[in-house]
Amino acid sequence: MIQLTKTGIDGLDDILNGGIVTNSTTLVSGNPGAGKSILCLQYIYNGVDEFGESGIYLTFEENASDLREAAESLGFDKWPEYVDNGDIKVYDKQVLLRENDFSSSLDLLLDDLEDDQYDRLVLDSLAMFELFFDNEMEKRTYLLKFTDILRENGLTSLITNEQGATFPDTDIGLANYLTDGNIYLIQTPTESGVNRYVWVAKMRKQNIETDIFPMEIDWGGIQIHPNASAFSMMGEQDPPI
Repeated sequence: MIQLTKTGIDGLDDILNGGIVTNSTTLVSGNPGAGKSILCLQYIYNGVDEFGESGIYLTFEENASDLREAAESLGFDKWPEYVDNGDIKVYDKQVLLRENDFSSSLDLLLDDLEDDQYDRLVLDSLAMFELFFDNEMEKRTYLLKFTDILRENGLTSLITNEQGATFPDTDIGLANYLTDGNIYLIQTPTESGVNRYVWVAKMRKQNIETDIFPMEIDWGGIQIHPNASAFSMMGEQDPPI
């Protein structure tokens, strides 16, 4: 029987028919401001707060203090407490970018990655991760090595990825092949602001709801609504504008 890890995010576990496959790596893609980091904060926080599962948060883009402020601004009030007591381990950009090569940073992480204490991991973001490498072959080699290490050590992981277009395009990058699942966060401009949606495009070993669902970001983080959006990713209808 396939074991699932609940995200604790309203509506997302329903779309996933119970949660993310345990010991898998999922790519969370979207354009800037789509809510990728919020989803990841919520995933790690809920792991501790609701399910007693400790987590590691790797951020190449934020300081630990910025991450704490972002968490508290969403209502994740116990974030500092969980960091202080070790339930959440944060490696921020000051630590991860201290070394000039990823091998050195990986050596720094290995003790925690191999520690049975941790169940969940976030890497934010893939774009910054890839800056360590000079060419596509190095990127391929180290991304494969890193995702293998996560699986070998039983971590259920989310990796964020920048999506250039407002609406997901059809280009399938290397990361899509090396990860077990793909979640797209979509935001489309309207006259009054922005409409937000989530699309779970792929989850290996799992039956999922592949419609596009509306979502909101508010106090408490992301909430996904059960009524599927009236357009299709397959081009049957045009996306909303």
